[in-house]
Amino acid sequence: MSTEQTTAADGFPYALTRTLDAPAARVWQAWTTPEQYAQWAHAVPGSVEMDVRPGGAWKATMLTPDGSAFPLTGSYVEVAEPHRLVLGMDVPGRPDQVTMTLELTERGPERTEIVLGQTSDTAEERDMAEQGSGMLLDGLERFLAEGARG
Repeated sequence: MSTEQTTAADGFPYALTRTLDAPAARVWQAWTTPEQYAQWAHAVPGSVEMDVRPGGAWKATMLTPDGSAFPLTGSYVEVAEPHRLVLGMDVPGRPDQVTMTLELTERGPERTEIVLGQTSDTAEERDMAEQGSGMLLDGLERFLAEGARG
């Protein structure tokens, strides 16, 4: 059995696209307000901190479906409210942050297209990250549908 992992020249990217029933400003608020983010992103209440500006830090302790908790930390690389957010995520053992990009495009007064993506070093990392991003988008979609406010 080989344990060698191959990296494509440009990595292993993914992009998930959804259309949400909310204006871009509302989606942005849900993604950048700690109290709201914790409600839909499977975060431990009180664990989310966000300094939403380029270079600002963020952290959250996430809960997995099996109840395990794991801390995430990083910084904001790019902030263009309410259309683009680029997050750097610290990964143990990696010298550089992994970046996740969030793009919001208005598709009418009450609809927003969201594209969430990142590039990973291996297909396995990409598959895990894509699954996690899908769970995030599912939670965000439910949160917005419920009309929750922070």
